[in-house]
Amino acid sequence: MSLTSEQKKTVVASFLGWTLDAFDFFLLTFLLTDIAAEFHTDVPAVSKALFLTLATRFIGAFLFGMLADKYGRKPLLMLNIVSYSVIGALAAFSPNLGIFLALRALFGIAMGGEWGLGSSLAMESIPPSARGMVSGILQCGYPAGYLLAAVVYGLLYGQKIGDFTFGWRAMFLLSLVPALIVLFIRSHVPESPAFVSGRAQARPGLLVTLQKHWGIALYAVVLMMFFNFFSHGTQDLYPTFLKKQHGFDPHTVSWITIVANIGAIVGGLAFGALSEKIGRINAITLACVIALPAIPLWAYTTTPFMLALGAFIMQVAVQGAWGVIPVHLNELSPGSVRATLPGFIYQAGNLAASYGGPYQAGIAEAPGGSYGYALALFAGVVAVCIIVVIRFSPEKRGEVMTVIDREVSPV
Repeated sequence: MSLTSEQKKTVVASFLGWTLDAFDFFLLTFLLTDIAAEFHTDVPAVSKALFLTLATRFIGAFLFGMLADKYGRKPLLMLNIVSYSVIGALAAFSPNLGIFLALRALFGIAMGGEWGLGSSLAMESIPPSARGMVSGILQCGYPAGYLLAAVVYGLLYGQKIGDFTFGWRAMFLLSLVPALIVLFIRSHVPESPAFVSGRAQARPGLLVTLQKHWGIALYAVVLMMFFNFFSHGTQDLYPTFLKKQHGFDPHTVSWITIVANIGAIVGGLAFGALSEKIGRINAITLACVIALPAIPLWAYTTTPFMLALGAFIMQVAVQGAWGVIPVHLNELSPGSVRATLPGFIYQAGNLAASYGGPYQAGIAEAPGGSYGYALALFAGVVAVCIIVVIRFSPEKRGEVMTVIDREVSPV
């Protein structure tokens, strides 16, 4: 993969933006039981914060994307990162569950903008032959953020510095760290060449584009609904599963989650690159097929080693499929709304899948239920659904990217 210095910096900035965005989101997944204890409630009640974060992300994708299609990818990416950093840190000062949930809903709006802005900036700045690998790199930012959250949780949570104990509130203060990468973006990252070259040209807005391409947009939202069930259904409650069902301590939970996210990074990179050779659709299909035989090992074994092995294989599959999504959605999207449409579709799918966390927790804690059963049910059903639905997708590998509107093949 041959990239110029500026292109490499653009990819690094987009990767870090998504990594630290995910870091903020996944900190919560390690702290559900602790927050529930402090606010005198149960895990399903606190897990509504996951629902609210996911449900509001489409608002951010729409707002930040529309502004980026008008004013540029770079300035809005900087504003977006500062927004999610500050709002994420404010959760540390929540006096009650209601305020905490409201802040996580606002965090979702800010979080929702980053993916579309970062992926459009990167995909419009690199040569077509590098898109598969870069897509995998960008999407690996998500498990990298999860891995970082696992490392920080394992190293810091419960530690004492004098009279200060590193509890859940202090963990959320770490959300301020991502704001520092704005300095790097401002100094080293250029604006998207496609945006710069097409800035003076009249381009149709989002509503006009959706009317013209409603079939592919609706199809992509359904696809992303299943994809978000796939990722969040296998990730968000896994630390809770390890703690509540198996009674593992924070250190064990941390290292199993780290192993899982190493698998996710391997999968994202491998399948992103593989998609350049066998196509986006075939790469996604293969990844989902791999998830099915991993389910018994991942959800029903009992030792830390076997659970970690299962989690590694499962996340190779899950994030392997996801590693193709940044390039696939950008290639499917009309250029005039590329900062808006891929992110909006992604987050609209998130909205459709947003109640998955509380629903899973409800299944797990119902009489006769378990977290292992809830996780396995979601993973198996959704993997099969993606295998079926992705076969109807257009294959646009290598599509030329400009900001001038172009036709998209109907589904």
